[in-house]
Amino acid sequence: MRQTNEPSTGQQIVISVALLVIDFMLIAWSLYGVGMAGWADSYESDGVVPSSASRAAAQALWLLGGGAVLTGGGLLALGWRIPGVVQLVVLGGGAVLVSSLAAGG
Repeated sequence: MRQTNEPSTGQQIVISVALLVIDFMLIAWSLYGVGMAGWADSYESDGVVPSSASRAAAQALWLLGGGAVLTGGGLLALGWRIPGVVQLVVLGGGAVLVSSLAAGG
């Protein structure tokens, strides 16, 4: 028999669930930050200066998108397919969600 050097599916699922909790906390924090910036903008909107909500959304987009590429791509490169795909989908979806929230969609 040939031995494989790949992680078991059980290990990958446990790591995926642990990272999923961290991902959802990061997405919730980003949504909260963009929401609070938009709320604050409603009091000082003059239309001349770019809103702080759009700046907060851009920062969140870079954070979530970069996290998706780094963690998801890194896990896929290591051969951890399940957690890598979960990271790419969840953090990438969170980045799209936050950017669409700031765009008013």
